Amino acid sequence: MSAALKVGAVVITMGDRPDELRALLDSIAEQEGDRVEVVVVGNGAPVPDVPEGVRTVELPENLGIPGGRNVGIEAFGPGGRDVDVLLFLDDDGLLAHKDTAELCRRAFEADPGLGIVSFRIADPDTGVTQRRHVPRLRASDPMRSSRVTTFLGGANAVRTKVFAQVGGLPDEFFYAHEETDLAWRALDAGWTIDYRSDMVLHHPTTAPSRHAVYHRMVARNRVWLARRNLPAPLVPVYLGVWLLLTLARRPSGAALKAWFGGFREGWTTSCGPRRPMKWRTVWRLTRLGRPPVI
Repeated sequence: MSAALKVGAVVITMGDRPDELRALLDSIAEQEGDRVEVVVVGNGAPVPDVPEGVRTVELPENLGIPGGRNVGIEAFGPGGRDVDVLLFLDDDGLLAHKDTAELCRRAFEADPGLGIVSFRIADPDTGVTQRRHVPRLRASDPMRSSRVTTFLGGANAVRTKVFAQVGGLPDEFFYAHEETDLAWRALDAGWTIDYRSDMVLHHPTTAPSRHAVYHRMVARNRVWLARRNLPAPLVPVYLGVWLLLTLARRPSGAALKAWFGGFREGWTTSCGPRRPMKWRTVWRLTRLGRPPVI
């Protein structure tokens, strides 16, 4: 019998939620099966007190979400190779069940082509999963697990072979859409992504717009995402659809101004290396219910 897959966890923190961080680390320590090794990355901030055995890395500046998580990956060796699977968990989340790590092991062992698993995020008080936390267009039933085309950044598990093959998260994104960028590259390389409703992270209900940079980053990174990953004919289609969707949501004047500023920035600044996905990947995304034009 082969040895169980080694599982690690990466948590990034700004050091401002010590109680929530401790509760999360306790929930990781309580996972059934082999011990989950944990690295906590202080993203431009000191790391609060953590339990014995939890490794820490303190960065002198805030590298953003993808940059901080990439540092956490490398703490497990180049591309995270010292473990087989890495969990990425928000520091104010909490693993709701003690079998999540074991469920991950079983999922990745059973399907060698499975690259990423997206967990279900639920409010700890109400149990409600926000529609935006179900990574597919048909999101009305969060209890339905399925194959998907993207994943949730603060509640997921990634096979480290994915990083070895396609690279890590895009540092330059700082915040927003970095998960979709990695997901598209993984899918283009032949990996699959699952949304699993039975793997649950408790997390308070929040609005993404709570971040001051939300509207600018969302728009800028949307352009970068398209420029980096889509075949040239689909770039204007994808961005045109998102422009219309943004206008249809009738954001405030200040939000719209920030959005258009970010949209312009996405065209006038470097997006990093361009590696357009194959047309068969476009078709694959379409069959999975999310063609890369929306």
